Amino acid sequence: MTIIRQTSLFSIQELYDMEPTQKYEAIISAIDMDAIYRAVNKKSRLGAPEELNYAAMIISVFVRIVERIPTIKDLVKRLDSDIAFKLNCGFLVSDCIPSEASYSRLIAKLKETNILQKEQENVVSQAIDEGFITDDTVAIDATHFEARDQAPPKEEKSAPEPKKRGRKSKEEREQWLKEQAEKEANLLLYEKKIEAQLGASLQELRSEVPQDPKWGIKKNSEGKNVFWFGYKGHLAVGTTSQYILQSLFSSGNLNDGKAAIPLLKGIDGRLSLPSLRYETMDAGYDYDPIYEQVHRMGHQSVIAYNKRNEGEPIGFDKHFAPTCFREQSYRYDSFDAKNETLKYTSPKECIDCPLANEGICQKVYKVKITKDLRRYTAPARGSKAWKTIFKRRTAVERVNAYLKKFFQLNNVRYRTGARAKVHFDIATLVYNASKLAADRINAKLNQQQAA
Repeated sequence: MTIIRQTSLFSIQELYDMEPTQKYEAIISAIDMDAIYRAVNKKSRLGAPEELNYAAMIISVFVRIVERIPTIKDLVKRLDSDIAFKLNCGFLVSDCIPSEASYSRLIAKLKETNILQKEQENVVSQAIDEGFITDDTVAIDATHFEARDQAPPKEEKSAPEPKKRGRKSKEEREQWLKEQAEKEANLLLYEKKIEAQLGASLQELRSEVPQDPKWGIKKNSEGKNVFWFGYKGHLAVGTTSQYILQSLFSSGNLNDGKAAIPLLKGIDGRLSLPSLRYETMDAGYDYDPIYEQVHRMGHQSVIAYNKRNEGEPIGFDKHFAPTCFREQSYRYDSFDAKNETLKYTSPKECIDCPLANEGICQKVYKVKITKDLRRYTAPARGSKAWKTIFKRRTAVERVNAYLKKFFQLNNVRYRTGARAKVHFDIATLVYNASKLAADRINAKLNQQQAA
């Protein structure tokens, strides 16, 4: 009888249950610590010499997330009282324990560089090269987390000037249109409409994203509005591997849809992942420019449709499938990728319909997705294949929950948005490094089992 060996499933939780020395080594080895050290190390020979062990300080900042140590103050206390923990973080016995102010200066140096973002992409590239990321679907969503400080008091708005009633004259309308055009041109990139992002470079999209804490609003599961003061983390997650492929930190008031194109351009421009075919998102991302960006990447959009008070078109059902003379929906059959065409076949109910034999209803209906990228998706809306892909979107929700519960995303201890971004980048980087460490151990266990 053939013996079937099941593959090992070594998880992040099992990784975190290991001895500290093994655990830290596995996670930290996935990150290029030398690159981070070079980015924050003193460049000039002038000034006072640095006596602190910066390499060990950087490691301890990452270990703080792993061990869920709530504050830098608690980290300093742990280093001072636990010699084994101090050595595991890379400090020597003779090294003095850095102060909270020293860690604050380290965070300030990290704030001035984009090294954490580069290392995030480096970890993802390693996972791709080692065969741990082979996803065909990416899920995009946002999660909110509060700022440390309380919200400032709201400013009282002055009453608007009363509008002049009646129709504008030709001169007044031309002047008004000119003022509106100038106002639109002077808006910041993320204050403009989403379509303005299509022509912007990834560097512009990354550098101009607002980061100050702001009031945000979101509907909960009961349909009620929930307000918070703080930030948003926007993630693009591989639905099978559950790696964070791209991330973006923003103010809490940024519309979720305005973060999609920067994430998509990051995937397209900075990752080599030919297996990707689909991007799935909820109805908050149902905007024409997002469909256009996905189409430019050669992928397909699986995004929930938001009606926005739009009526159903005549001759089509709610999923935009064509209907016959008796208003029965055609069945989605296939997608011709070469011609970008959806193929529908006649409904089952039309088999015995006398109109079919008279040639009133056609047996096959074809439509190009480029006719309207928002309505005509591949696979077609409402089809079983579309629903199967859309269900994969829950992967990004799970990762958001992991980051908040186990990687301290909900524990921002800094007052400014720039420093809060460092916290966000460290949390997402440690998550990806932990995933890579667990996958490497898992692969080694499978090799031993196969041998």
